[in-house]
Amino acid sequence: MTMTANTDRVTGQSGAPPQQPKRRQMISAAFLVAAVFALSNSPTPLYIRWQAQLGFSAGTLTLIFAAYIAGLLLTLLVAGKLADRLGRKPVLIPGLVLAIVACALFVIADSVLLLGLARFLTGIAVGVIVSAGMAAVVDLGGSTRKRQASLAASVAMVLGAGLGPLLAGTFAQILPDPVLPLFTSELIILASALIVACALPLKSYHKRAAHENATKGPWRLPQVPHQYRLQLAYGIAVFAPGITATSFVLSLGPSLLANLLNVSNPLTAGSMASVMFLTATGVQFAVSRLHVRTIFMLGSVASIAGMITLVIAVNASLAAFLVISAALAGAGQGLGQLGGLTLIGTQVPGTYRAEANSILNIGGYIPAGLIPVATGFLIDSVGLGTGATVFAAILAATSIAALTFVYRRLQRS
Repeated sequence: MTMTANTDRVTGQSGAPPQQPKRRQMISAAFLVAAVFALSNSPTPLYIRWQAQLGFSAGTLTLIFAAYIAGLLLTLLVAGKLADRLGRKPVLIPGLVLAIVACALFVIADSVLLLGLARFLTGIAVGVIVSAGMAAVVDLGGSTRKRQASLAASVAMVLGAGLGPLLAGTFAQILPDPVLPLFTSELIILASALIVACALPLKSYHKRAAHENATKGPWRLPQVPHQYRLQLAYGIAVFAPGITATSFVLSLGPSLLANLLNVSNPLTAGSMASVMFLTATGVQFAVSRLHVRTIFMLGSVASIAGMITLVIAVNASLAAFLVISAALAGAGQGLGQLGGLTLIGTQVPGTYRAEANSILNIGGYIPAGLIPVATGFLIDSVGLGTGATVFAAILAATSIAALTFVYRRLQRS
C-alpha cells in the first residue's frame, strides 16, 4: 500500500483545528495507558528483594516475568477484536479492574505463585490497554490528529513504563518495606484511571460486529484486511527486537547489576529502567516529524547499538555501559512502536484499529517473552556474561535483518 505525504508528516492543515475538549479527551485516554504501564514495570527494582526472600533462580525470575507476557498475549488474542466490535469502554473497564486486583496481590505476595499470578493479571491489563486503550487515544484524537494521537499513545506507554520503576526504586531506597506504599500509590492512580475511563465518550462499531458474527462466528484470531498487513509487518520487524531488549533489561537487568557489576542499590535498578523508557519518550518527540521509514531505520540502528554496548558492559564489567545499553534499547522500542502505531493510526480504519494494535503487540511480545526466558535458563547454565552475550548476538542479528527489510521495502513506497 502506497504511503502518501500526509501519512508521513504531522497533519492538521486541512479543515478547522480540533476543539479543545476533544484534545483533552485524547490526553485523558493517554493517561489510562500511562497508568497501566506504570504498574507493568513497578516490580522491576523489587525482583532482587523478592528473589532473596523467596530464594528463586534467574530462570524462575524470567518465568515470573513470562507470566506477564502470557497474560498479555492471551488477552491480545481477543481484546482488540472485542474492542472493535463492542466498543473500547466495555473492554477497558474490566482491564483496569484487573490491574487494581494485581496491585492487591503484589502487596500480599509471599510466594512465587502469587507473584506469578499478580504478573499474569498485570499482563491482561496491559493487553487490554495496548489494544483498546491505544485505539481509544487515536479515536478521540479525531480525523485531523491521527498522527499526533499515535504519538500521544506511544509516548504514554513508554512514559508510564519509565515512571513505574523510578517510583518503585525511590520507595525501595527510602523505606525498609516499600511494597505496601508503592502498590497503594499505584492503586490510587489506577482507580483514578478507572473513573476517567467511565467518563470518556467512546464509540462502538456495531455494524461491523453484526456482519462478522454472521460470516465468521464470534471467535477467531486477530486479523486485518490484506492491504494493511505489510504495514503491520514493518512495525513488528522493528518493534519486536526493541521490546525484547527492554524486556531483558526489566527481567534480568537488576541481576546483571547486582551479580555481575556489584551494584545492588534498588534505586539504581529502578533508575536504569526509568532511563530506558524516558529515552524512549524523548526520542519519539525528537523524530515525530520524520518519514516513517526513517523512524524505523533509526529504531533498528538503536537496537543494534544497544546490543553492542550490552556485550561491552557484561564482558568489561562496566555499569555505565549497561545503562547506555538500556537507553539504546528504550530508543529501539520507542521508535519501532511509534512507527508501527503511526502506520496503524493513519492507514488502518477505526473498525480494525484495535485488532491491528493487538497484532503489532503480539508480534512484539512473543519474542519479548520467549527470548529473555530462554536467556534466563541459559544464564543458570553458563553464567551471566556468556548468557547475556548470546542474547545480544541474537538480537543484533534480528535487528540487522529488520533494518534491511525496512530499507528495501519502504524505499519503494
